[in-house]
Amino acid sequence: MPVFFLKFLSLSLMLGGLLSFSVTSAQELKPQPNDFYVHEAFGVGKDVYVRSLAVDKTEDAIWVGTSVGLLYVDLVSRDVRDVFTRTAGLANEYIFSVFVDKAGVSWFGTNGGGLTAYKKGKWNTFFPMHGLADYWVYSITEQSDGTLWIGTWAGVNRLDAARENFDTYVEELVNEWVYGIDVDAEDRVWLGTEGGVSMYDGDTWHAWTNKEGMGAANDADLPTSINTGLGTRSRHDLGILTEGRETYNPNYVFCLMVADSGDVWVGTWGGGVSRYDGKKWHNYTAKDGLASNVVFSMDQDPDGNFWFGTNKGLSYYDGENWQTYQSKDGLMGNSIYAVQATPAGEIWAGTRSGVARLAKGRPPQQKTQ
Repeated sequence: MPVFFLKFLSLSLMLGGLLSFSVTSAQELKPQPNDFYVHEAFGVGKDVYVRSLAVDKTEDAIWVGTSVGLLYVDLVSRDVRDVFTRTAGLANEYIFSVFVDKAGVSWFGTNGGGLTAYKKGKWNTFFPMHGLADYWVYSITEQSDGTLWIGTWAGVNRLDAARENFDTYVEELVNEWVYGIDVDAEDRVWLGTEGGVSMYDGDTWHAWTNKEGMGAANDADLPTSINTGLGTRSRHDLGILTEGRETYNPNYVFCLMVADSGDVWVGTWGGGVSRYDGKKWHNYTAKDGLASNVVFSMDQDPDGNFWFGTNKGLSYYDGENWQTYQSKDGLMGNSIYAVQATPAGEIWAGTRSGVARLAKGRPPQQKTQ
């Protein structure tokens, strides 16, 4: 595939790997039923995970969180505005989660380096000594009053709007390993954990597991060679296992989001995708059209379509039809660890070695250099 935007190549050393942009020429593209195509793809280095993506609407930019630092990319020009590593102010360069709050502060959850806040050149990092539940931070969201909720591998924190006091919840959760977190229109906090889903309505904690219908029942085991991109800590870095098999766990929730309709969606380890409509759970698996039953990430685009990142590609779902994108379609790999829809309707997908940008319509033909 032809390479362009060579001005970005100078950034490669700053990220510790190669950074190059490429695009599939128009004549190479097969027709896509939903009219979405990979317009651009850029690599950030071999085995450099892109594990988080978040739009900064205040600056019309997108954060790209990798295992070796941060990229801040202009959504219009696609220029890389900044590159941040430990020398810039990060306490840890493995970025697992990114969230931009209502005040325009960007929050970065790291793999062992705590929680870092950033705005206009100023950095502030929180560790357990400040009240953070754990050094490993994997999900962040905000309530309407500015209260921040932070999911860790040792429970969930509530950080008040003044950003001064941490409250920690562990026993209240169905499981302390919190991977996904979101807030619904009623300001209820939903959490996806390794043991199921928890919800806090302001007074009471609630829980759902496979017993209540979440996560499809599957008979097949999963190979332990699937790399979750979670970094290195105990048994959760499943990529280090090379022999044997791992039985699926429908209670193991990798990602969670509240859709525009108010339904809660979760992606599981082997149980596919589950949707809660307020009364019961509805499950979607590879038999329905999902690329794989191992789901790492998800998002909803402005048109209401759903995008699911799996270990076998990126799945599109419009409520009726499914479509899967893989490396053969221009992605930088088939394990999609992060998915982010932009206000313009573009889809950014993060893999083990780069990022792809999908948009409607065939991209203009590029000349091979």
